[in-house]
Amino acid sequence: MPRSLARGSDGHPLLRLLQHRMLAGLFTLFLVSVVVFLATQALPGNAAAAFLGRNAASPVRLHALEAQLHLNRSIAVQYWTWLSGLFTGHLGQSLAARQPVWTVAGPRLANSAVLVAASGVIGSLLGALLGSAAALYKDSKFDHASSVVALTITALPEFVVAIALVIVFATVVWPVLPAVSLLAPGQFAWTQPELLVLPVATLVLVIVPYTMRMMRAAMVESLQSDYVEMARLKGLSEWRVVLGHALPNAIAPVIQVIGLNFLYLAGGIVVVEYVFNFPGIGQGLVNAVNARDLPVIQFIVVVLAAFYVVANIACDVVALLGTPRRRIGR
Repeated sequence: MPRSLARGSDGHPLLRLLQHRMLAGLFTLFLVSVVVFLATQALPGNAAAAFLGRNAASPVRLHALEAQLHLNRSIAVQYWTWLSGLFTGHLGQSLAARQPVWTVAGPRLANSAVLVAASGVIGSLLGALLGSAAALYKDSKFDHASSVVALTITALPEFVVAIALVIVFATVVWPVLPAVSLLAPGQFAWTQPELLVLPVATLVLVIVPYTMRMMRAAMVESLQSDYVEMARLKGLSEWRVVLGHALPNAIAPVIQVIGLNFLYLAGGIVVVEYVFNFPGIGQGLVNAVNARDLPVIQFIVVVLAAFYVVANIACDVVALLGTPRRRIGR
């Protein structure tokens, strides 16, 4: 066993990073759960009355439902019941759909995961490719044109990009794709890939400029470094210089931007799902807020917070692995 690993978490940077980030992540999730629960409890009105409706909310039925939902207990007991249900899989009932929370939110969570994964992977690869090309052909017409296009797209909100794509590819100019992403209840997005094209294209166009600009800046700096100059003096081909020396040292800051893009996608899908009527977790959160469906709101917000924590940890680990001088144990 290598000595750096045998010394345990105190000696290896990767193990130290995982230990610290996981402890901080668990504490963050605990704080988020407290804030989310208190915020939903502070909403005006009575959840049981909203569930029954104005006409059916008789005193007897109202008190019975409050007892069923544990609303007649103290805030501390309600919080512990809800938190323990998250760990045991007892998420409660949706007040609007009158079904288990997982039955309501599970398919939406899967659809949004597909949307975020596809957009993030495609956008990251495309941004890295365009940024590398712009750096290799610095100050060329392609470099200037790509910078102008990237800045233009960055200035546009998501819904403007989405509407423009709908006009071009779904309605007026070239109607070859569906303008909305309607799915039957219980179906998943991957069963009808054509419904994913425009939402994914919208999110890809939004995140590509950030990855491209960071990749260009990192590659330009790397290509002007001493070790790249030494590799060229040794007679290595330009492709070996770029792929073997410049790219590995330029990828670490880009990984941080890619991680931020994935975090942005977790929140940015709300607008895109609303525009395309995509049955994802963003649309589900909007519907739950409108219906004051507290169990669904609490579950979705905690899931989003957990995604933020896990994505941050993964981003830090990959960035550490991409930096040779930092990943070696001392």
